[in-house]
Order: sequence, then C-alpha cells, then structure tokens
Amino acid sequence: MYTLYIGNKNYSSWSLRPWVLLSVLGIPFREELVPFEKEGSWAKFRAFSPTGLVPCLHDQGEAGERVVWESLGIVEYIAEQSPEVWPRAADARAWARSAAAEMHAGFHALRNECPMTVGLRIRLHETSTELEANLRRLRELWEEGLGVFGGAFLAGPDFSAVDAFFAPVAFRLQTYGLTLSGDCDAYAQRILQLPAMRAWAQEALDETFRHESHEEELRALGDWLEDLRA
Repeated sequence: MYTLYIGNKNYSSWSLRPWVLLSVLGIPFREELVPFEKEGSWAKFRAFSPTGLVPCLHDQGEAGERVVWESLGIVEYIAEQSPEVWPRAADARAWARSAAAEMHAGFHALRNECPMTVGLRIRLHETSTELEANLRRLRELWEEGLGVFGGAFLAGPDFSAVDAFFAPVAFRLQTYGLTLSGDCDAYAQRILQLPAMRAWAQEALDETFRHESHEEELRALGDWLEDLRA
C-alpha cells in the first residue's frame, strides 16, 4: 500500500504531481499531509523523506518498506506496477517522458515568478523576458502534444504522467491570469475541471495555514485581486 507524504495543497506544486496521477488513475494510496513549518520544514520532513522535501512515497510490502523520493522517481516507480502511468504507444510514451523531464528540470522563470498558490488571483507587476520565453516554450510544447497525439490530453486521449507534471501549470495560469493559445487554454481548463483537481483545489482553499515568507514573495510579485482562501 502506498503512502504519499505531501505538503500544503495551496503551495506544494511538487506534491500535486504524484497525488493527481494516483487520484486520476484510481491507484489506491494513503495521503499523509505534513504542513510546512514557518521557520523551515527540513528537520520535520527528514522523519519520512531522506531529502527533507516533499513529495515522498512509502510502499509497504511483504519485503518491507521502500522509500521513493523526487516526483519523477516516484512516478517511474509507480509505473513499474501500473503501466497506464505512461501512454502505451511508443512514440507517445517517448514524447511524454521527454516533456515531463523538461518540466521537472526546466521552466525556472515560471516557477520563480509565478509560485503556486491555488487560492489567490494575482496581476503581475511585470512579465520578464525569461517568463515570456517560458510561456512561448510551454505553448509550443502543449500545441505539439495536443496536435500530434490528438488530445484531449497531452499524449493522447488518456490522462498520463505528463499531464500530472503540467497540472500545477494549470493552477499557475489561473492564478496569474496568463493565457497561451485557444487549444492550450482549453487544455488547461480540462485539467482544472478534473474531479481530482477540483478536490485538491477545494482542500487548498480550506487550508488556514499561511507560510509567511511565501506570502511575502507573492505580495511582492503583483497586486492581489482576490483571496479565495478560508
């Protein structure tokens, strides 16, 4: 039985990726949400994660407990037992793995200038050239996947790991009022309307925890148009 350790749903984009994958595919798991600490979470998270970071997956089996960390490592581990994690067709699977790895390692301006916060609506003070480049690449990548593999998801008709890796981007586009293109914006809305994403969003809005340094960063980035959180 999987136990997935995650951080707060309002902030933790990395936690969302394996959580939404397991949820959408109907793979049983137990969620263990461990709130971030205002003064730093590393020491507390080290109790279950060797890196002191989330997400972290524990798999309790007959041979004992395995611990798997890093979202990409977690997804690949799950795929060994659940092949539906990646597309079945070899060309779609190769593209999906490449796109997911690109998201895992790249898009730094998007991460830094548009941190994940599910419950706020923010108008950015400015859009850097680096962020604009990230958005162009995101549009190019999504249009390629939707066009080549026929949608409705990035690598074909079924939700897979590549969609899970870009799920936090759908929240970011919503939070900061960013648009890409007609097909890409429609895809982002499909992701946001998935029952698992709606459940995550509602639980994020219900959270009353505030991480002050994160909140200060968000205030500095732009004007808060709406705060939907409890």
